[in-house]
Amino acid sequence: MLLGERTLVMGVLNATPDSFSDGGNFLDARSAVAHALAMEDAGADLIDIGAESTRPGSLEIGAEEELRRLLPVLEGLYGKLKIPISVDTRKAAVAEAALRAGAQMINDVSGLRRERELAGVAARYKAPLILMHMRGEPHNMQKTPFAREVMKDVLAGLRASVKIAREAGVAKSQIVLDPGIGFGKSFAQNYEVLRNLAELAKLGYPLLLGTSRKGFLGKTLARAGKAAPPDERIFGTAATVTASILGGAHIVRVHDVKEMVQVCKVADAMLA
Repeated sequence: MLLGERTLVMGVLNATPDSFSDGGNFLDARSAVAHALAMEDAGADLIDIGAESTRPGSLEIGAEEELRRLLPVLEGLYGKLKIPISVDTRKAAVAEAALRAGAQMINDVSGLRRERELAGVAARYKAPLILMHMRGEPHNMQKTPFAREVMKDVLAGLRASVKIAREAGVAKSQIVLDPGIGFGKSFAQNYEVLRNLAELAKLGYPLLLGTSRKGFLGKTLARAGKAAPPDERIFGTAATVTASILGGAHIVRVHDVKEMVQVCKVADAMLA
């Protein structure tokens, strides 16, 4: 799987009871496995499995509970899923257990700020590592003051994450960067980041964008002052996925795989 030939579609699988969009739908391992296989059939290039919600206001869980949710899903997919699995975790112990159980990539939404040791795990296993920018922590990231200059904040944060990873022995070719749409940014700042992806591309790493069904889309699509619910944000997601690709994204992380595969094909055709 080569980055750059076309946009890759990463399907979201939340094995959690409390994720913002589909929390509880795939907490049972069998339903999670079935959903992963369905996303593969719909055209996903990768599956990103998360067993700890990092939605705004969410509270951290322990590694033991995270693995209790995660490992049965990885075991159920072993030998069945033909596409790579990414695991969305901030914990080194969870990352290592997941890689041993068949995952091939780690997605750290803390950008190694929570546990620097996670970088060492990625280095030892030579696993691709997604480093995301988040201002604050999930429980307070939308309550604490936002950055005065969001692009400076994102660029500085990602540079710091890359430095930690490289010093731990993670190869440059293993690193993917994610500006963290919706993570510690105002609704307006999310659009500002999308308009300025070229600045992030100058860092010299592939970019992943995750805008799918997020709160800033709900506010933009609000009716009578009420935000559009997550399952009614698909066309808004499509617009931001297109913008992400035209701005230089290599991977898009989405819930609605079948529809976004079509969006990616058209956006890629425009670039070609």
